[in-house]
Amino acid sequence: MTSAFTLQTTAPNLNSTNAITRYFRVTRVLLHTLVGLVIASTLFPLTGNQIKAKLIQWWCAKLLTTFNIRVKVVGNPPTSSSFSSNTMLVANHISWSDIHALNSLVPLRFIAKSEIKNWPIFGYLVSKANTLFIDRSRRQDAKRTIDTAYASLQNGDNLCFFPEGTTTDGTEMKPFKSSLIQAAILAKSSIWPVAIHYPNTDGSINTKVAYAGETTLVESMRNMLLQQSPVVVLHFLTPISPSDYATMDRRSLTLHIESLIRKQLRL
Repeated sequence: MTSAFTLQTTAPNLNSTNAITRYFRVTRVLLHTLVGLVIASTLFPLTGNQIKAKLIQWWCAKLLTTFNIRVKVVGNPPTSSSFSSNTMLVANHISWSDIHALNSLVPLRFIAKSEIKNWPIFGYLVSKANTLFIDRSRRQDAKRTIDTAYASLQNGDNLCFFPEGTTTDGTEMKPFKSSLIQAAILAKSSIWPVAIHYPNTDGSINTKVAYAGETTLVESMRNMLLQQSPVVVLHFLTPISPSDYATMDRRSLTLHIESLIRKQLRL
């Protein structure tokens, strides 16, 4: 996989799954979701944060397997020595599977919009996974979220933040919102930009997997099930250390991160 992607209009995926494969995968998804509910309701209250993070990491990896989603990691991925604590991952956002792909690699605490709490079943699981929710409709909620994110980073958590504030189909990127970057600045966190990309086999953008626009969560999942083996590429860029951004304010740092991801995705 080269660092430059060929971003064309979506080509039709001719390798669609048959009905038997789809029913098999749906059964596996339902069973794995049931396992997640049991873990969240019985084990999570009894375990510490480290064990809980490992269980979440395992569950996310297995969920991707049930959908037959392949994760391809390129660039400068985190290792046990380079990714310990007090790190904020910043990425563009395309689908619900972004979260599971990232969480399958490293234990993370996600910052997500409050509407996710209302999702049936998955909203419960996300809430139990120690997600930090932000209500973007209330400006006064921003300071509370920054304070909570700062405290989380200070306590050694690794956070993931999607600063577009919404999802796209992968053919564009929305301007990054800068408020939560302040938490990383205050905590003197390492910031790790990640460029997320869903390619078709011919290199064009696989927009069918996106959870964006008028596409519902169920429709996005169905589109995943219709494809033989969708791929998500996680391109980890070079981490930005506190000394690297020491002279930047919040806005300039956010624009810098956005430009790095845009350049990688050629958007």
